[in-house]
Amino acid sequence: MAAGLVAFAIGSETSGSILTPAAFCGVTGLRPSYGLVSRQGAMALAWTLDKLGPLARSVDDCAIVLSVIAGPDPKDPTTTGDVFRHKPPADRPARRFRVGVLRHATLGTDPDVESGFKQALAALGDVADLDEDVPLPDLPYADAVRLIVAAEGAAALRELVESGRVKQLQDRADRVRGFARLATPAVDYIDAMRARVAMRAELDALSSRYDALIAPTRTRLAPPIGQDFDAPTPGSPPQPEPQPGAPRPPATIPAGNLAGLPALALPMGFGRDGLPVSLQLVGRAFSEPALVALGAAYQQLTDWHRKVPLA
Repeated sequence: MAAGLVAFAIGSETSGSILTPAAFCGVTGLRPSYGLVSRQGAMALAWTLDKLGPLARSVDDCAIVLSVIAGPDPKDPTTTGDVFRHKPPADRPARRFRVGVLRHATLGTDPDVESGFKQALAALGDVADLDEDVPLPDLPYADAVRLIVAAEGAAALRELVESGRVKQLQDRADRVRGFARLATPAVDYIDAMRARVAMRAELDALSSRYDALIAPTRTRLAPPIGQDFDAPTPGSPPQPEPQPGAPRPPATIPAGNLAGLPALALPMGFGRDGLPVSLQLVGRAFSEPALVALGAAYQQLTDWHRKVPLA
């Protein structure tokens, strides 16, 4: 899709796999609310996290696709029955949006990502009231996601692991990771699912105050093609563990996926070597209409979604 060979593609996200390729390829990606789109026919990884959504050149294109794929499906009992109706973007939004800029959104980000984010905020100020320094509740979203993916992923891929065929995988770590996941204690999984209820409630209380919460989609530029993912990133020393109480960038991707919230990844410019940088909008569950309207308004003010990374 990013190469212009097709008009759109369908991505599957458990914790970042729509937003990340959209960010690294300079396109628009829409992660829908959990339960809005059927997963029937897609490979399962984590049943309580997996979501399917469109990647396309623009928010409007993503909305057109979402209007077709959203809705109930008796073959996927997790679908809620909600639908999404596409509305072509107006020349000017009917109202000003309310946007929460997450605290420490650019902490530790690549300088090119930070620069693009500042430009995106300036553009959004034309159509939205920006509430600065909004704290994301400091909760162990990533830890909970890792536990849930470990347990549910082990169940989904149990036959592959126990048959030994997992050793044929390309990623060396994945040849052994599945065996470790089979040993995930049930009590840990249950504790993560119980904690998830409280985390979802806190995120809903926060997101209900805004049309979107915003931060960069990814803190770094895309890695180079052909990189050995088992080797250290060239020129990047190991990152020290954050000290207790030290500020950290908001964990929007694991938090949003844990709570089943919709999100948009929007191109917001280019960094060094022509690599794209991306803006993330996160909304309340099933707030896709408002999220799409805001994203479309942003893309009317910018033209990054019409450009492609340099060859």
